[in-house]
Amino acid sequence: MSDAGLVLVAHGTRSRAGVETVAALADAVAARLGTVRTAFVDVLGPSPAEVLRNLKSSAGRAIVVPAFLASGYHVHTDVPRAVLDSGHPRVTVTRALGPDPALARILECRLRESGWSPGDAVILAAAGSSDPRARHDVRRAAAMLSALVRREVPVGYIATGTPTVPDIVATLRAAGERRVFVASYLLAPGLFHARLAQAGVDGVAAPLGADPAIVDLIVQRFLAGRGRSISDGSPIAVRHSTAR
Repeated sequence: MSDAGLVLVAHGTRSRAGVETVAALADAVAARLGTVRTAFVDVLGPSPAEVLRNLKSSAGRAIVVPAFLASGYHVHTDVPRAVLDSGHPRVTVTRALGPDPALARILECRLRESGWSPGDAVILAAAGSSDPRARHDVRRAAAMLSALVRREVPVGYIATGTPTVPDIVATLRAAGERRVFVASYLLAPGLFHARLAQAGVDGVAAPLGADPAIVDLIVQRFLAGRGRSISDGSPIAVRHSTAR
């Protein structure tokens, strides 16, 4: 059991499989750390602010782990705003899950499961963001995967931003690539992953899912957050507190 409450914050989805993935992650982390509370920044509830308000009555700290693969608007704006709105006096927000070498290794594994073989072209498919910090994170994730598959991995976006996944597919086909596969830089199944089936590729890897390595990553983020004071300005994590 921990002396600080863990709040796992995810995006939210109408996909039942997506919700079940987040629940599976929370359950696996809870088996190692104790109670895990789940919040969503969009689509579903409860919101991070609601969960943190319910934790205010306890004297302990709250550690918020954003279950996002890149740090864009939700991580830099929605989560900090929720912390302030909650009024909780002792909250630490860790950095997001990605990019991280552990995620790159899962991506490679999912690619192999989809039928990819060394030499086949790979596209990293991300949901997309208008936030340049998120796009930078996605490019870093692509570079990590590129080192594992030993060839360049371009980024294609599914919902927001260009080039889109079909744009990259067309470019690779025109360049003579015979087999093209998509590495899904998505945490859970849902609408975005479903769209990739129409991208004209030879295989679409499954989302990262409730992989044990992601459970390890969440635990590591929590322990790192618990081990630093709220006033600590360490660049690996974003700190927020209403304490005066």
